Amino acid sequence: MITRFKFSTLLIAFMGLALGLVLLGLCAGSSGFDGLGILLSSHLDHDLMLNIRLPRTMAALSGGALLGLAGAVAQGLFRNPLADPYLLGSASGATLGVSLALIAMGAVGLHAGWWLRLGLSGSALLGAWMGVILSVFLARGFLTSYRLLLCGVVVGVIMGALCSALGILHPQMLQSLQSFMMGSTLFADDQSSWLMFYALILATLWSLRYSKALDALSLGELTAKSLGVDLARTRAHFIGILSLCTGVAVSQLGLIAFVGLAAPHVVRNLGQVLYRDLIVLSSLCGAVLLLASDIVARSIIGPQELPLGLVTALLGGLYLLWLMNTQPLGVSQD
Repeated sequence: MITRFKFSTLLIAFMGLALGLVLLGLCAGSSGFDGLGILLSSHLDHDLMLNIRLPRTMAALSGGALLGLAGAVAQGLFRNPLADPYLLGSASGATLGVSLALIAMGAVGLHAGWWLRLGLSGSALLGAWMGVILSVFLARGFLTSYRLLLCGVVVGVIMGALCSALGILHPQMLQSLQSFMMGSTLFADDQSSWLMFYALILATLWSLRYSKALDALSLGELTAKSLGVDLARTRAHFIGILSLCTGVAVSQLGLIAFVGLAAPHVVRNLGQVLYRDLIVLSSLCGAVLLLASDIVARSIIGPQELPLGLVTALLGGLYLLWLMNTQPLGVSQD
């Protein structure tokens, strides 16, 4: 069990890592990695740093925190360490929303003016929430986690098939859609960063308010019910948190793989932890993971950039393979 002292130590460590990565993020750009000495240089282009690099850095930090928090909630809600934030159809819904928006906009998408990009973000957010709502509707409410999970998978498959069909009918949109599906902070600005930051504050307070229910749920549904937990109401709250976190993050950054899945495992690998602490530490860990990946994506082959989702998938996949070989992941059974 992680003691209060160890929790405080980990909290400070993650915050220190995040601060260090913010400084590194200010040095990473299309020219590659400039080195920390550029921050003290009189030749520094402050407009470039404040209007491009800083918003991208803060967007990666906030988006990673949202996905890390959502991953901890999803794994607690479904009592499954392999659960990720996109299980209820938010990712496929967002992709379908962007596909429809690209068709409506003439497939000019991510290379168009700011008002078209705003339209894509709004379509992704609406699509993500519609995917979750459809999953809940098909599951007939919040009665069982198993039914919710199954309906989320079905909704994801159906919406994915619809996106593929739209791609066949409108192949001109595929390049722009691929940019969204691979994820990037390239178009993040101050508004994106603040939107994700406000969503993070709301989701953190909301999840901490009901974190004890996740601790009870980890003992089994019958035990949680005997402890006075209203299971349907609890699921409704946490599905609301999941839809908020994933919808906002995906709408601003695109689809980011593995951060929400890997972050809670990194924290659990440090010791057994209550959910109130897991939520906070997973959020910080997700922020560190995504920001580190973004720095790698921006600087490793400058002036070109790797897709952010590609970097997180490679790093997260390798980490989980290593984790499964050293500490096999158990799957909870009802």
